[in-house]
Amino acid sequence: MTAAQPPQPANAAGFTPSPTEPLAHQLLAALAQHRMATTHQLHVLLRPDRTRQTVSQQLNTLRRDRLVDFAVLPQAHRTRVWYLTAKAARLTRDWPALRGRPPYPVTSRSAASLKTPHTLTVLRAHLAFVADARRRGDEHGHLDWTPEMFHAIGDGERLVADAVMHYTLTNGEHRRKLRAFIEVDRTTMSSERLAAKLIEYARLWSYEPPAMGRRRQAGPGWLRWYPVFPRVLFVLTGATQPTLRNRISDLQAMVAHHPLVTDLGRNVRLGAAVLEDIEEHGATADVWVPLPGGERRPWSEL
Repeated sequence: MTAAQPPQPANAAGFTPSPTEPLAHQLLAALAQHRMATTHQLHVLLRPDRTRQTVSQQLNTLRRDRLVDFAVLPQAHRTRVWYLTAKAARLTRDWPALRGRPPYPVTSRSAASLKTPHTLTVLRAHLAFVADARRRGDEHGHLDWTPEMFHAIGDGERLVADAVMHYTLTNGEHRRKLRAFIEVDRTTMSSERLAAKLIEYARLWSYEPPAMGRRRQAGPGWLRWYPVFPRVLFVLTGATQPTLRNRISDLQAMVAHHPLVTDLGRNVRLGAAVLEDIEEHGATADVWVPLPGGERRPWSEL
């Protein structure tokens, strides 16, 4: 595993949200996009070069305007988790930057308490990619990560990706646009159920919607959203290193032995990594295990 951070490119500028857009607008957009976030997460995501107080004050102003509210995590030193009110959810629904966002806002403390652990862990994974992109000078911002994306896979069933990531690698004049489905595993389900998620992605890869009348769908359904099928990245946390290694081995076994998933692995980049490794070494370090086999490498080189 590569422990040291790769050198930062000389042209890296650190991709951060534009300060010309009001912080209040960015906070509402971020909460509409990610459902909920802690004050610390919003600070890192939107204003890493300013004090945390800058974000806290604006959140309190939005709360007085009844646009945001918070739930308290008593087990985490009474951390505040912010979410949009119903009023703000209606306000942001048609913003251009949020078009296509699934309309499932969290607008009550009870709903927030049910969704908090998984939602905050998915956002934590996003922040690891954001930090790496800033260090390298790549483009990956607060709206380049869309949680809870639904896709039809046939027989009236749907695949729900924890997130879809858009990321642009930059190297001088060269730009490379990448996409990835993100699955965040907190070790709350069995290893077998986790590995079975790969079958759903294999079904999405091969699914062709039925023809409607005289109109025919050209090719698989995913072409409606993506020019190239995104990578599939599993981010694991919530257990000991041996347990997480076993879960990655089970993902590899699914690729090796299930015919549909084996075919997926021949055509789509599949990888898995431990969240703590991504945070410590960077998302583009050699922390990703290729599920079809091979040595650890950056996610962009799977």
